[in-house]
Amino acid sequence: MTSTVLRSLIIASIVLVLAGCGGGGGGGGGGFTNPPPPPPDTGWQSGVFQDESNFARSCAVPGNSINLNTCQPVTDIQGSVLDENNFLRSWSNRTYLWYDEIVDRDPGLYNDPLDYFDLLKTTALSPTGAPKDKFHFTDNSLEYCQLSQGGVSAGYGVTWAFLSTIPPREILVAYTEPGTPATDNSLLRGAQVLEIDGVDINDNTQAGVDIINDGLFPASLAESHDFTVQDPDGTIRTITMVSQEITVATVQNTNVIDTPTGRVGYMTFNAFRAPSEEALIDAINTLNQGAGIDDLVLDLRYNGGGFGDIASQLGYMIAGPTATAGRIFLLDQYNDKHPITDIFGRPIEPTPFYDETRGFSVAPGQPLPSLNLPRVFVLTGGRTASASEVLMNGLRGVGVQVIQIGSTTSGKPYGFFPQENCGTTYFSIQFRAVNDLDYGDFTDGFSPAAVDDGEANVLGCQVDDDFSEQLGSTAEDRLEVALAYQAGRGCVAPVLGVPDGAAGKPGSALRGKEPVIYRSFFDSNLILRRP
Repeated sequence: MTSTVLRSLIIASIVLVLAGCGGGGGGGGGGFTNPPPPPPDTGWQSGVFQDESNFARSCAVPGNSINLNTCQPVTDIQGSVLDENNFLRSWSNRTYLWYDEIVDRDPGLYNDPLDYFDLLKTTALSPTGAPKDKFHFTDNSLEYCQLSQGGVSAGYGVTWAFLSTIPPREILVAYTEPGTPATDNSLLRGAQVLEIDGVDINDNTQAGVDIINDGLFPASLAESHDFTVQDPDGTIRTITMVSQEITVATVQNTNVIDTPTGRVGYMTFNAFRAPSEEALIDAINTLNQGAGIDDLVLDLRYNGGGFGDIASQLGYMIAGPTATAGRIFLLDQYNDKHPITDIFGRPIEPTPFYDETRGFSVAPGQPLPSLNLPRVFVLTGGRTASASEVLMNGLRGVGVQVIQIGSTTSGKPYGFFPQENCGTTYFSIQFRAVNDLDYGDFTDGFSPAAVDDGEANVLGCQVDDDFSEQLGSTAEDRLEVALAYQAGRGCVAPVLGVPDGAAGKPGSALRGKEPVIYRSFFDSNLILRRP
């Protein structure tokens, strides 16, 4: 699903237009009708696949292809939709992890490569009945490249949390980026959206829904939209935000919390994008200052993934050289067409715990700092996915204790090499990632449990998201429970505060619900590999 399509589907109207078909025309029988014309001959033979290179960058509309490492244009040629579909068909058959579960369809019968690509995946289900492949999607190549390489996108610097997308709708601020229209207007986590451009968020007409979506997710720079919001303290006000280029601060709220049972480091980490290599190094150096820390709380509740190599670096920076020496962080496993080499013909080699910079945002070859911790507390939610889960799995594989505080993660032990063609970047699952103990079957996510079984059940506490406090606040439910667990008190119930409407900490209105988070295409959950 493209980011543009995703944007238009966040809030869907329930107003349905049903087009009925009238009865047949008059006439009494006895006539003859011509048979329908045969379908055009597209050259398709079921189960016969040409090499994808025969169709690569033969574009129905040439001039949009780019290099995903440089974000610069590359040469393509005049082709057709059929060429683009044939490329996707052959590429998927060669590289898709479950290629033998794709129904082979004639590419000449589809007029849009995006529609055809949507069908090039398995329809099998996971053990819980969820789709086995939940992560098949596309993005505009230039937008993807700019965001993944530089963390830049258009918006206000606010990530929205949807507690309900149907009336009565609940749309809250999950967090904001520093130095953006959101922070310029003093928007805080937990602020609730009441109106957008004068339209009540519960308006369920198509026109109203379009206005709400357009305001929440501006399609371009310099769009101005009015928001009536209720701040966490109950104040209702109207603000104006103008969309601009937003550079994401992947690491926020790095802090050391002094407790009777030791110094506890905390940081919010929201995306394994290229800039996070430098940001994570800075955060670890900050936590190592002075007396250092005894424990770490890593907040991944909104981290949908990114580069697996950065996850490996963070694993090393948490565990240190002794625990990771000679051990693997992850091993990629491909389909049976690639038992020894990857989809580029390179030998399949395990990913170690990288102890040096890799050149994402810091010059390569520099030694990484480390905390040398035997355990880590990880705050999770339904949007914790892919590279975030691989980090948890990789640490557990080398004996670092992971204590999970929050809710079940997304469930994505899979990854892909982004494939660019004709201005669209395609994401099709090509490998699964297993840890040093050969485990990687967390298709339905990691869940906090009373006992760690070494598989999908992780020692920890089930705690709902809490929008009544800011991220990093020791009163925020998930961090509060993590600190209690660190102090030896186990899975205590978080302090509920005072009733709604009374002075002090809010009560139930902003607590106890798992949100759906929308920020960008990265919310589709990625373990990325560089081609």
